Amino acid sequence: MIDAQALLDRFLGAGQASPTPRGQPQGGGSPSPWTNPGGFADAAKNVLGQGGGLGGLAGAAAAGGLASIFIGKKGRKGGGGLLSHGGAALLGALADRAYRNWQAGRQPAEAPPVAQAGMAPADERFLPSAAPASDGQAFELALVRAMIGAARADGHIDAEERRRIFEQVEAAGLDADAKAFVFESLDEAIGIGEVASLATTPEQAAELYLVSRLVANPDGPAERAYLQALAHRLKLPADLVAHLDSQAAVVPAEAAKS
Repeated sequence: MIDAQALLDRFLGAGQASPTPRGQPQGGGSPSPWTNPGGFADAAKNVLGQGGGLGGLAGAAAAGGLASIFIGKKGRKGGGGLLSHGGAALLGALADRAYRNWQAGRQPAEAPPVAQAGMAPADERFLPSAAPASDGQAFELALVRAMIGAARADGHIDAEERRRIFEQVEAAGLDADAKAFVFESLDEAIGIGEVASLATTPEQAAELYLVSRLVANPDGPAERAYLQALAHRLKLPADLVAHLDSQAAVVPAEAAKS
């Protein structure tokens, strides 16, 4: 069974000092067929160093989280560990703050984002307390799929992105099931409709949009159109989207300071 929260945290960059996810043995269990397409795993081990350990360039990249691959390629600054000091819990806290500000009728300019160190725990409707997604799977997996879908907003995930993702997945020490989930998701066409359909509550809809906004570059026309369409399909009010955008905008700068 996949440790969904650990996988989401790997994407967000939280807890990357060690390649071993919470509750999983070093080495990630039995090999997966996804890890050796045409000798690709052997090539990755050469990059990672003897024994496939976390080190060198791949180790530094892993410290930024899997999502940093997409952000770095799109030319955005501050794309290290997106939420390196809190992972899923901080994502929930950011969504919660945006939601509360919206419900209180504040304008985004009147409710500036709060730095990571000052964030309070989120309401139980938000992460890390998460009801399953509409497909019955852990909601954290829906958020991972949302990030991968957002990464495709500019048309594709190219070979270089896939190579770097593979190296980071290997370095993170994920088990075979988690590796298979990531690579299967990369090979699937994850559309806006599928991402939107995974939400079972307005709060989950807000988190799906927020995590997509963290990956997609709103300055790119294709990605901006993707985010607008996603917000529409998630039935998010425009003023709530503005608050979520405001929270998302501070994350790269905070990540760059850490």
